[in-house]
Amino acid sequence: MKGAQAILQTLQAGGLDTIFTNPGTSEMASVRALDDVPDLRGVLALFEGVATGAADGYARMAGRPAATLLHLGPGLANGASNLHNARRARSPIVNLVGEHARDHLAFDAPLTTDLEGVARPFSVWQRTVAEPAAAGRDAAEALAAAQEREGPVTLMLPADVAWSEGASPHAPIVPRPPPHPSQNVIDQAAALIRSKGPRALLLLGGHALGERGVAAAARLASATGVRLACETFNRRVARGAGRPHIPKIPYFGAMAEEFLRGVEVLVLVGARAPVNFFGYPGRRGTPVPPGLQVLAVARPDEDALYATEALAGLIAGGVIARPQQAALPGRPNGPIHAASLAAAVARQLPEGAVLCDEAITAGMGLADALAAAAPHDQLDVTGGSIGGGLPLATGAAIATPDRRVWCLEGDGSAMYTIQALWTQAREQLDVTTVICANRRYAILAHEHQQIEGVPPGPRALPVLSLDRPTLGFVDLARGLGVEALSVATAEDLDAALARAARHRGPLLIEAVFADRAAAPGGGV
Repeated sequence: MKGAQAILQTLQAGGLDTIFTNPGTSEMASVRALDDVPDLRGVLALFEGVATGAADGYARMAGRPAATLLHLGPGLANGASNLHNARRARSPIVNLVGEHARDHLAFDAPLTTDLEGVARPFSVWQRTVAEPAAAGRDAAEALAAAQEREGPVTLMLPADVAWSEGASPHAPIVPRPPPHPSQNVIDQAAALIRSKGPRALLLLGGHALGERGVAAAARLASATGVRLACETFNRRVARGAGRPHIPKIPYFGAMAEEFLRGVEVLVLVGARAPVNFFGYPGRRGTPVPPGLQVLAVARPDEDALYATEALAGLIAGGVIARPQQAALPGRPNGPIHAASLAAAVARQLPEGAVLCDEAITAGMGLADALAAAAPHDQLDVTGGSIGGGLPLATGAAIATPDRRVWCLEGDGSAMYTIQALWTQAREQLDVTTVICANRRYAILAHEHQQIEGVPPGPRALPVLSLDRPTLGFVDLARGLGVEALSVATAEDLDAALARAARHRGPLLIEAVFADRAAAPGGGV
């Protein structure tokens, strides 16, 4: 058996059933091996960043690893941005990356790179397969490492190892579950929450934000008055009617400082202590005030769901949480801006949907409105590297074909991975993409003001604008095989989303935002 055959058969035997691909010449033995593993679905992406982002979305929704097949160092580098997001999301991904044949490396052919160096910053584990006999074992260890360490791993496969005989599949390696946090720390946190009540903040992350975790957190809040929050960007959050509304730590530092005002103890469960995304002149790097007591109950690599339920068992035994039901927004009218977008999405989001959010400034009004929406799961671009939304939605749709997937996408970030629409069309995925077309990098105009103290001037502003020419997303989508329409009023957006809730297959809605001066609530 060839090395590539042994690797794919080992991955499939370990429960991996989907591989997102953008292969080249060095991966032809792996492409050929797909014919020998009928239960392993190959999904073509037209750009490596789509493949890696889709693997991230798949892993978050399926609860098991996906794989990618990428071409040498440059192909892996093209996919690195969304591997950064996947690493922050702790998504298990096996990157199978081709390398030049071992005897060809010495020639320094045009695509030769330091492949291990390219992989290192974006991998929680990596290895080069040394010989065909090691292929099956290395694949089994890669799959186990992706699950145990919860992140992307990179298995580098020289072309001659892939095409040569002498390999055999390896039995799956059962991954070790995440460790439970210390009972002493759980007891300490329970005592602090009891004593501090609403002056304590329970900051949730990771697996604590699934349906079971947020239900346990709601019981804690009902029993003690403890405040609940989650990180600014999260791998997956159970949200909507009947579930507790768990607000995010605000993105902007001043808003985050205000959010934390009055908190005396910060209890971390699967989350990191908040930090500002960037450094700013004269500002501290974290919104956490000096002297605030911070207790980490469960590190991100520990079992955060266990910790949340253990705390609820200690403090809130027998308590039944009844989350306050938020009122669904009325039908929006007038121009499209952040508030009217949020209202339309909350009104029309289908029950059980998956919402991938990369609306950035256009989505500033979403959090409160979605508390009244139908129950759904929300996925964020966890690492802040833009261009993740469309691929996330693609992978989520493949992982959950029985659920509708909506993607809220800024126009600037959409252009990083617009090729994802083609994969959605080819696979006929039930994905609705809403392009928030404000014709600018609005977040950067705000950051310019934050750092320089003045708005961008006439020579700087064009660097942050998306006009001359205006991006035509309807034409772009249709050219990639996706049905599309454009709307410019909140009423039309609401109607388009009502249609989207019944639509089968991919659909793109370009929501043309009002000028900032005419858009109350639509600015930063």
